[in-house]
Amino acid sequence: MTLRQYLRHPSDVPLAYHLGEVVTDRSHYLRNIGAGGLCFSSRIAISPGAHIHIEIPIAEPVFKADGVVVWCEPSEENFEVGVRFDGVDAEYGLRMVEQVCQIEHYRHEIFKSEGRILSSEEAALEWIKKYAARFPQ
Repeated sequence: MTLRQYLRHPSDVPLAYHLGEVVTDRSHYLRNIGAGGLCFSSRIAISPGAHIHIEIPIAEPVFKADGVVVWCEPSEENFEVGVRFDGVDAEYGLRMVEQVCQIEHYRHEIFKSEGRILSSEEAALEWIKKYAARFPQ
């Protein structure tokens, strides 16, 4: 399975990454996520083989995982970067992040379509009731 077969997410889910001593801000955005890895949009190219630490600050506790860059391709004015994580804990964490991303997207869509302002908790309750049974295992 390649990283491109993973679930697509809205590009408004922020992430930060560390490459050794280089720490980025949270203006990079998650693109895909799935078992074992993710893809994100970066303003800079990152060499395959680079060790990377990812943080996705949309839930508490913040999702954190170490990985390796497996590919980097130009995309419009940015780069799409594929990262592979190792370990069962990372896979479990990625599934939780997938759900939180879907809930945050739902929250934004409800505001745009209905004008309702939902807290993350309210959005989670609604999303779980409507969609959790269909969420991939």
